[in-house]
Amino acid sequence: MAMADEHVQKALEELSRNLQESKTRLEEAQRVAHVGHWEWDLATDVIVWSDETYRIFGLSPQERPMDLATVQSLVHPEDREVLYGGVDEDLVAGIRPDAEFRIVRPNGEVRTVHALTSKRWSFVPGDAKRDATGRPYKLFGTVQDITDRKRAEETLQLTQAHFREGQRLARMGSWTSDGTKCQWSDELFQIYGLDPKKGVPSTEEFLTIIHAQDQSSMAEAIRLMLEEERGCDVTTRVMRPEGKMRYVRCVGMRVVEQGVFKGFLGTGMDVTEQELLTQELRRERAYLNEAQGLAHIGSFACNFVTGQNFHLSDETIRMHGFELSGPQVPFEDFFATIQPEDLQGVKDALEKAIRTRTDYDIEYRICRADNGNIRFFRSLGHHNPAGEIGDYVGTTIDITERKRAEQEHEKLRRLEGELAHINRLNMMGELAAALAHEIKQPIAAAITSASACVRWLERNPPDLARARAAAARIEQDGNRAAEVINRLRSFYKKGSPPKREVVDIKEIIREMSDLFRTEAIRYSVRIRSELQEDTPNVLADRVQLQQVFMNLMLNAIEAMRDGGGELRIASRTAPENQLTISISDTGVGIPTESAEQIFDAFHTTKTQGTGMGLAITRSIVEAHGGRVWATPNLGPGATFCFSLPAKAEARA
Repeated sequence: MAMADEHVQKALEELSRNLQESKTRLEEAQRVAHVGHWEWDLATDVIVWSDETYRIFGLSPQERPMDLATVQSLVHPEDREVLYGGVDEDLVAGIRPDAEFRIVRPNGEVRTVHALTSKRWSFVPGDAKRDATGRPYKLFGTVQDITDRKRAEETLQLTQAHFREGQRLARMGSWTSDGTKCQWSDELFQIYGLDPKKGVPSTEEFLTIIHAQDQSSMAEAIRLMLEEERGCDVTTRVMRPEGKMRYVRCVGMRVVEQGVFKGFLGTGMDVTEQELLTQELRRERAYLNEAQGLAHIGSFACNFVTGQNFHLSDETIRMHGFELSGPQVPFEDFFATIQPEDLQGVKDALEKAIRTRTDYDIEYRICRADNGNIRFFRSLGHHNPAGEIGDYVGTTIDITERKRAEQEHEKLRRLEGELAHINRLNMMGELAAALAHEIKQPIAAAITSASACVRWLERNPPDLARARAAAARIEQDGNRAAEVINRLRSFYKKGSPPKREVVDIKEIIREMSDLFRTEAIRYSVRIRSELQEDTPNVLADRVQLQQVFMNLMLNAIEAMRDGGGELRIASRTAPENQLTISISDTGVGIPTESAEQIFDAFHTTKTQGTGMGLAITRSIVEAHGGRVWATPNLGPGATFCFSLPAKAEARA
């Protein structure tokens, strides 16, 4: 009997050790898996937790007994009502409660757990013990800390959401294929206007939405991918179901792992806006090339230090006589076309611009590379101070025609000067008698004063005071005659170059009025000036401005030579800082049939006229930035007006 008891005792001890080892293994397994178990006596409200359950809830194992109120206090406030209400409903319905909820550890840390509750009782975890009425009075369950898994899931969901949003914003979808099956992202379905619920279309179905003119190229790209396992990059037009046409770029690349072909990975991008913009840029470039060709203006971008051409427009290449279809023209070949006489000047100007990091504007001649023709060029370069030293963007302009026009203009200007001189000589002939009378008066007075001076000196004793007064009068009369002669010399002098200076317009009018005073009296013409006190000065050539007044005033006097009248000179300041001078007469007026031609060269209403006076007047006024016109008066006569830019900063 004792031996039997000893045997039983050993068996019990062995069983206890095995049980303890199993418990230890269970607790270790729960700790590693973050899974704890619990038992709840509904009658006594006593809750028993495993050590891992304590750790999951942030407590030390078995640090205190558990009850329902304590457990509920550890559940996140926002999850309590839903959790316990759902568990009660599941137990009544005979469904095993299964819930995910948040807990708040004593240190404030929030964790997410998954709890699985029994529906019937047995020694197997997950069952519930019921009373005679069938209501459970003991529950058993497990709880697992799934915080890390939930965070990983949330991160994955957020990443997927960002990926989908990124594809939507970029209008780019993705696809994969193993050569037989294909998968599309949601955005790719959207780009092609297809329903994701219907799945990925077959090759035949896919080709039906491709524009008819692009179907063959798309079909060939698919064939090469499948048969030769090569990638693709093709842009086609897609006809969406609603009738809109979109440009889609499809790019596919081979996926190879350890030398074994696995399939394809690719994207489909809606490039409609980019394609339309590219087409617009091509059109704009074509228009720009055409405009540059018509205007003979080329553009360029280069670095004069490194000798690199970044951009050369077609017209720039053509202007230098190079072939557009040939190889890229080296930087130094353009310099080789510059005429040797101009080359050093060009280099000096460029070196200065590069050194000071400023813009430049130079003119030079080139010899075209194709036919040897000499052309005049103007080059303007802009340097961005923030860019590299020597970087310039600019234009090259063929100014050959302008240069030739300037040469012709210079010839015309010299011819005009000759005609103006002839016109002044003609006027001098008409004024000869009046001028002779005007010069004769001071000379006669000087002779009289000289005779008087001699008489005063012959007295005994000589009357020196009166002799001195007579000599002073001689000097005054001599100076007056000299002034008349000097005015005429300056006006009729030939070959004097134009000289712009600030001119007092009122002084010019006084001088010309004095010059024509005798001629006016001769024909019973009264000269009257009505000038504003603040009449501004003008920037003009004094002699040319005198000629304008002389032409207009002499014409006015001649228009009144048979009946006399009044010559009125007036000034006023017009808007935009323009000074307007008007010269009116009460003569015969402007013939109706000549009103439109009076300023034309060689048109005259005078018997002996050259027809150049008013033409030269218009030329002079327009060269000074003004204009001239004529209007008939309401009464007899006509008014000739001309305007000039006022020199606002220098008032008379």
